[in-house]
Amino acid sequence: MGRVDANWFGASELKRFRRTEYDRLVDLGLFEDERIELLHGLLVAKEPQGPDHASAASRLHRLLLLALDKRAEIRSHSPFGASDDSEPEPDVQAVPPRYSAVVHPTEAYLLVEVSRGSLRRDRGVKADLYAAAGVPEYWVVNLPERIVEVRHQPENGTYRRLETFRPGDSIRLIAFPDVSIGVRDFLD
Repeated sequence: MGRVDANWFGASELKRFRRTEYDRLVDLGLFEDERIELLHGLLVAKEPQGPDHASAASRLHRLLLLALDKRAEIRSHSPFGASDDSEPEPDVQAVPPRYSAVVHPTEAYLLVEVSRGSLRRDRGVKADLYAAAGVPEYWVVNLPERIVEVRHQPENGTYRRLETFRPGDSIRLIAFPDVSIGVRDFLD
């Protein structure tokens, strides 16, 4: 079977999914062994996790869990209901603690993507998606450059502020200004 190029098809020829349709297919077990997420109606393959990716996400998850205790639910590699046609799975998220097993969160205090090969997607499509959803703070843990790109002040589908942090720096959370996370604690 030959390789298929998505450019061969016009936009009207592609089936775009809504979150409700996608969730139903997930419930039916259609994507059991797939690492995908729904972005703007399209099923998109997720970046495989190398040891540095898994370690950074796991350590950050633990740091946020300890720092925020019962003020937020800390989730890893879990769906976030960003829009009617997008359900990305950020590496780490801090969401209001009221969410249950019935519905995926649609609000977040903080979303984090740990990135190597997906930097372009995480800085572009996902940043815009999270800003449009009103997420006040979004981090891209840039593994190749060993920095954390912190975006905040979402407005009209884009973040107005971008700050860069390096090992040795600490990041104070927007929603919880009493909480500061050391970059070295999860990036080294």
